[in-house]
Amino acid sequence: MKTFIFTRNLFFAALTGTVLALSMAGCSDDKEEQKPASAEVHNPFDHSHDVVVTDVQKHTFEHQFADQCVERELKNSINKESDKGRLEDACMCIATFLMKDLTADEAKKFIAEHKSTQSLVIKYENAAYHCLQEKAQPKGPQLFNRKQ
Repeated sequence: MKTFIFTRNLFFAALTGTVLALSMAGCSDDKEEQKPASAEVHNPFDHSHDVVVTDVQKHTFEHQFADQCVERELKNSINKESDKGRLEDACMCIATFLMKDLTADEAKKFIAEHKSTQSLVIKYENAAYHCLQEKAQPKGPQLFNRKQ
């Protein structure tokens, strides 16, 4: 019969398993950690809707944003008079879409400080996609009498 010989690898494996088993048993604690109620810290990444945005702020935001959008788009326009009506409709659609999910911080920064937050920029891109895809796009020319 063969005699079982401890090797170095088997010894280290048994030692590691024992240390892990003892450390796991020593870490358990039956008491729950209690946080004091007054120690609430403001989390800048928490975008909860605890602070209500008033209708006046939303209305102000909507018109300021739409006016700023039209002004920005008309800077690069060649025919400003004909583009103005089309741009007013599109910008008002975008502003209304943004207004639905507006937070108090975004409204405060945009109205009072005239700055756009990163979350507002992301929402703007989504709103622009939504509003500009809503309208029917003109059909392209029919080539070689093929119907699309």
